[in-house]
Amino acid sequence: MNSISRFFHLKENQTSVKTELLAGLTTFVSMSYILFVNPNVLGASGMDKGALFTTTALASAFTCIVMGVLANYPIASAPTLGLNAFFTYTVCLGMHVSWETALAAVLVASILFIILTAFKLREKIIDAIPTDLKYAISAGIGLFIAFIGLQGSGLIQKSASTLVTVGTLKNPLVWITIFGLLVTVMLMIANVPGAMFIGMIAAAIFGIAIGQIKMPTQVISAAPSISPIFGQAVLHIGDINTVQMWIIVLTFLLVTFFDTTGTLIGLVQQAGLMKDGKMPRAGRALSADSSGMAVGAVLGTSPVGAFVESSAGIAVGGRTGLTAVFVGIFFLISMIFSPILSVFTTQVTAPALIIVGVLMAENLAHVHWTKLEIAIPCFLIVIGMPLTYSISDGLAWGVIVYPFTLIAAKRFKEITPMMWILFVIFIIYMLVLNI
Repeated sequence: MNSISRFFHLKENQTSVKTELLAGLTTFVSMSYILFVNPNVLGASGMDKGALFTTTALASAFTCIVMGVLANYPIASAPTLGLNAFFTYTVCLGMHVSWETALAAVLVASILFIILTAFKLREKIIDAIPTDLKYAISAGIGLFIAFIGLQGSGLIQKSASTLVTVGTLKNPLVWITIFGLLVTVMLMIANVPGAMFIGMIAAAIFGIAIGQIKMPTQVISAAPSISPIFGQAVLHIGDINTVQMWIIVLTFLLVTFFDTTGTLIGLVQQAGLMKDGKMPRAGRALSADSSGMAVGAVLGTSPVGAFVESSAGIAVGGRTGLTAVFVGIFFLISMIFSPILSVFTTQVTAPALIIVGVLMAENLAHVHWTKLEIAIPCFLIVIGMPLTYSISDGLAWGVIVYPFTLIAAKRFKEITPMMWILFVIFIIYMLVLNI
């Protein structure tokens, strides 16, 4: 235990193995849905769903453990939502590209990702983003994951006239989230350790009691083989030989680049690990991130990236890479205990996401709202992330507007060369995705 404590600097970060274990378990439970969602989404492209379940667990475990050991950050990773939908519905079904070739595109994008990381370009971008915008990114992610929680719970639902509206209380699943939310809020206000995780357990028990969550008939099941999809990205890398395929590669690269960069900034900010507005060990974190994407492509899944649900573990005290290592271990264990995971539905995990949104919104207090040239781009980032359902799109809104507001305020000289570069890149990014 002493060697583990020294390696992860637990004492310096005012945490313990017990706290990191609870944080890792909370993060894992909050994001475990990806083990079922990712196979369903990618399976529509023709890929083997059983193999995808195992691959999702392996790719997530690898990236989490590397992040924890290499960068010592409590940040977990897995195949990201949005990009897996782009992979299946846009690339494979829309453009009629085989899933094998689409995996090759992910692999090529990950190689470019690694090159950009090696040249410390991503690290320079993180350091160049103004402090106010970093606080806005963290708060925006908070609103985004709260929105995900509200949506997953059924407390809000889509509407033809107003896009979203309040959900119906006639849906018994909604009451699982309401019960879990009330329990979690009361425990947190009473300063009960592990309040979020206890709240999820309580919600799961409540769901079983009212007959809305089925008890698993078995506890252990064998992990399916990954042989149907393993290594196909490498075998089909020669298929990346047309303009269309290179556009797909660049889209994977751009979206993953800014999604994961924005997520990393927000989570490190939330954990209080920023030093003088900069992210310590940024190069190591980004190396873990990019290598995970490459390994995931070889194993047979869409891009792997940092998960916003890591904020749930951070909220219960996770401060070091030991949290991420524990998440990775839980992903490995999950391959044989998958039936148990079915108890933790989106309604059960929703309260944790909603509460984390409240906690991350605290960063709004640090933004200079009285300075309109700062307030406007920050507001666009904060509101853009949940409304566009994309961290990278919300970030783009703020970064594109930022130079204009500073020029209008006669603060032209404060715009760094890197922010001008980001301004141009985000304009290209928006054009590539929307034209």
